[in-house]
Amino acid sequence: MVTLLQHLGRNRFEPHIAVASARGALLSELPPDVVLHDLKASRVRFCLPALLRLIWRLRPKAILSTSGHVNVPLLAMRPLLPRDTNLFVRENSTASVEAAASGDVRRRKLLYRCFYHNADAVICQSEVMLDDLCGQFHVPRKKMIRIYNPVDGERIRSAALNEANPFYGLGPHLVASGRLEHAKGFDLLIEAMLEVRKQFPNVQLAIVGAGSLEKELRSQCARLGLSETITFAGFHSNPYPFYANANLFVLSSRYEGLPNVMLEAMALNTPVVATDCPGGVREIVKGWPNCRLAGVGNSAALVDAIVASLRDGPQHTEALPSCCFNETALPFAMNAYETLLLGQVH
Repeated sequence: MVTLLQHLGRNRFEPHIAVASARGALLSELPPDVVLHDLKASRVRFCLPALLRLIWRLRPKAILSTSGHVNVPLLAMRPLLPRDTNLFVRENSTASVEAAASGDVRRRKLLYRCFYHNADAVICQSEVMLDDLCGQFHVPRKKMIRIYNPVDGERIRSAALNEANPFYGLGPHLVASGRLEHAKGFDLLIEAMLEVRKQFPNVQLAIVGAGSLEKELRSQCARLGLSETITFAGFHSNPYPFYANANLFVLSSRYEGLPNVMLEAMALNTPVVATDCPGGVREIVKGWPNCRLAGVGNSAALVDAIVASLRDGPQHTEALPSCCFNETALPFAMNAYETLLLGQVH
């Protein structure tokens, strides 16, 4: 969302952003001309009355919602919104897998069937997500459009050079990045590192990110004797020096939508090991020479892929990356979003 706000053409758009609570490290990355509306709500669901009032005050041409907690209520309130406002919702994960993980499949299916037809368009990050919504949740295919997430490769490469190499020691150095939550599978990666260290005694792993499972994951490291091998680096608004200087980027997710962190690592030509999880991972790696897939939910498969990648090293080849990766290029993705927001895609 920050990338969209940074690059929407100001000759055609006046962007505003509404947030439940104006806090967090990414606030500093908002462009100065973007109007920030703080709804001052402790939880997302409590911000809905204020959001409805804001919409009527601004009367925007288009609304883009990207949180499941807001998508369904907004679509349910569609009859209460100004008639001339287009409402677009963006899915941020593979819905059926996410619903199964949270135990609310029946409820999610009912809500999607009741309200998702109210959207002017439903944006999916991958073909897998689009097929999942259509097949499992009966969202009309004519309502959906697939737009890969935009990756600002030039900014990423510049930011990677702005800070010193965060790694030290002999290595090899691994990095993983994301929310410290069950979906990201960091517990599986930590378990795998015990075996990886037997093959590479000086290996180091930096986990970049924050989340509710940090204490539990730290305890797992201590229990396995990996506290000196694995570093919890916390949230970084600029994680790119980690990606650029790592020998390997590891994605251990149980499920994904389209993993931005993996796209960003690929933009820096960092070799990748990724779980073959539900979501858009396969679409990203098709034709990409420096990526290995591992079985999802399987720490032994992660071990095999990590060890093989470290032993083989980067593959120097002229093979082109996947179509997906090309379509994440900033001009391509931004054109797709701008065309949609202007109401020119049906």
